[in-house]
Amino acid sequence: MAEPVQKIEKNDSLKSKPTKKIKKPARQLFLRREISWLIFNERVLLEAADPTVPVIERLNFLGIFSSNMDEFYRVRVAILQRLANLKKEEDDVELDFDPVKVLRDIHRKSVGLRNKADDIYKRICRELAAENIFFVSEQDLTEEQGVYVRRYFRETVRQHLFPLMLERFRNFSSLHDDSIYLLVDLSHKHNPTAENLAIIEVPTQHVPRFFVLPLGPDKRNLVMYLDDVIRYCLDDIFMVHGFTDCKAYTIKFTRDAEFDIDTDVSKSFLEAVSEGLRQRKHGSTVRFVFDKSMPKKVLATILKKFSLKRGDSLEKGGRYHNARDLVQFPRSLGTRKMQYEPMPPREVADFPHGVSMLDVIREKDVLLHYPYHSFQYIIELLREASIDPAVRTIKMTIYRAAKRSAIVNALINAARNGKEVIVFVEFQARFDEAANISWAARMQEEGVRVLPSIPSMKVHSKLILIRRKEHGANVYYTAIGTGNPNENTTKVYCDEHLLTADKSIASEVNKVFHILDDQKYQRPDFKHIVVSPFGTRRFFLKHIEREIRNAKKGKPAWMIVKVNNLVDKKLIGKLYEASEAGVKIDLIIRGICSLIPDLPEAANIRAIRIVDRFLEHSRIFVFCNDDKPEYFIGSADWMERNLDQRFEVIVPVKDPGLCRQIWDILQIQISDNVKSRLISVSHPNEKMVVPKNAKRIRAQMEIYRYLKKAPEEEMQ
Repeated sequence: MAEPVQKIEKNDSLKSKPTKKIKKPARQLFLRREISWLIFNERVLLEAADPTVPVIERLNFLGIFSSNMDEFYRVRVAILQRLANLKKEEDDVELDFDPVKVLRDIHRKSVGLRNKADDIYKRICRELAAENIFFVSEQDLTEEQGVYVRRYFRETVRQHLFPLMLERFRNFSSLHDDSIYLLVDLSHKHNPTAENLAIIEVPTQHVPRFFVLPLGPDKRNLVMYLDDVIRYCLDDIFMVHGFTDCKAYTIKFTRDAEFDIDTDVSKSFLEAVSEGLRQRKHGSTVRFVFDKSMPKKVLATILKKFSLKRGDSLEKGGRYHNARDLVQFPRSLGTRKMQYEPMPPREVADFPHGVSMLDVIREKDVLLHYPYHSFQYIIELLREASIDPAVRTIKMTIYRAAKRSAIVNALINAARNGKEVIVFVEFQARFDEAANISWAARMQEEGVRVLPSIPSMKVHSKLILIRRKEHGANVYYTAIGTGNPNENTTKVYCDEHLLTADKSIASEVNKVFHILDDQKYQRPDFKHIVVSPFGTRRFFLKHIEREIRNAKKGKPAWMIVKVNNLVDKKLIGKLYEASEAGVKIDLIIRGICSLIPDLPEAANIRAIRIVDRFLEHSRIFVFCNDDKPEYFIGSADWMERNLDQRFEVIVPVKDPGLCRQIWDILQIQISDNVKSRLISVSHPNEKMVVPKNAKRIRAQMEIYRYLKKAPEEEMQ
């Protein structure tokens, strides 16, 4: 389906009107991003269903699937609902698609996925039972177990419970859309027919979602949901008020997470973002999930109370919601075979213990591959720079930091040691806005100079620049990555980090920081790195065009592109053109792929998706260039926002050994026949047909083994 004429992204005003209507293309060349995203999340769900995946890891994939669905509703569905409402209110708004119809398609697909997830969960529960692990509810407890549960409730849980009587409750916005609630139907001893409803938030932010009971005589491992602990002890809360019967049903709200930035010049941008965060609490409801066993009368009451219509993405659910908490399932209950084998990070031969990292980087470029390598190397690099008397300045961009960030602590300590530390913290990183504002305030207090965030442009690049005084001259050391400098996510996200002292690259990275500092936005001249929004689209179009010319001349022509999302129409159109010219194209797309490989135009395009224990996150680009391949890594996906509306940095990889390493890793991924799926609209998420005697290649395991051998080969 074609995209809307006026593309609505974060901070775009919904009051502005489209000025023209784009004609539908003669052929269906693009897949709607929302449908493509659901196909991707279905692929995540297939990992939860795969019997070859250890059973506790399958629970983890169910949790990832649920978390993905929550964010999908909070962002993409919310935008579609805004468009639908806008079209109702403004007669002259023209769209080349019907947002209401798309919402119906999404709802139908989402319900199907949720039902599939419920079936998979039941299957996993049976497999856990075969391993002597059982989920039990409040109805299954023996008297002895009940005593233990009540003690846990009174000592640990009750202090976090604050029931709200629905009759007197007014502030709907105080209900959190990332929480689950028990809607309690109460009967009073003096008036048993009166309607009495209460709401209790299940306090998963303070108490673990899962409670393990002590082993009994039968030696069974028993696990309760926190929801059921509360259900069992509801009488402890309500009996004292004269209620004699309590029945609880789980409900969950999902709200529109987008907010508009107030452009009032009297406010600082920090104030505007903070105000936007407060607005998010009042976002409209885009999904309401309720326990399907809830009586119709109770459901009607809650819908009326919160002004919810039956068409407002109502979903019948089961007894438990927020399946994303399954990632917190107590792994101590599982045996080794029920979980993935440990994969401790490989050592980087270039950085032996006791050797200065800056000395190494001065002599040669180094490429780190997470999570196969440890992010600790970056922390150590900043720590070394923070105490090195020759280091004068450290500059860095931060998009998402860990909750307890060693990176931030290293920067603060550098400032304490008298270094000039300059950090750009992105206040608009969705769902991390509050955390980033807090980090910025703390760093400022400690003497770090925090560059002001930019109202109209997110800074998504992953940059570190260290200036060191050597023999009276400035020497720069640069780290450019494909993912966030976050010690938590780098344990599970597959990303690359190039460490280099290349003068041409360092000087242009420094130029990026100057732009972020003065924010004057003159179009700069970059010759060695590629920077959005100044030239990334033009750069990629130019390189694809070169491959097209070479193909037409009969020269070798191919490209490999690995990104999270492929959505941009101009680049997709150019890929179709390249395919028709004979350019061989390999795409590795983790998430959204709006290109349709099934079309005749895409005959020379092969697109795959890999979903495994780690999240594929790196952006890598290789162009044939008449058999003189060029290699690039960076932070930009192939989406309009990454090309035109954000600061992104793409860097060339020049060292022949590192280029070979990238090539080998990409070839391993392209050859994956275990965890990869061909991206197809006609057969989405269908397994590849593998010849009977073919070697099984699971890319992430093969890369782990490859990176163990690579340093050994270098030392020989």
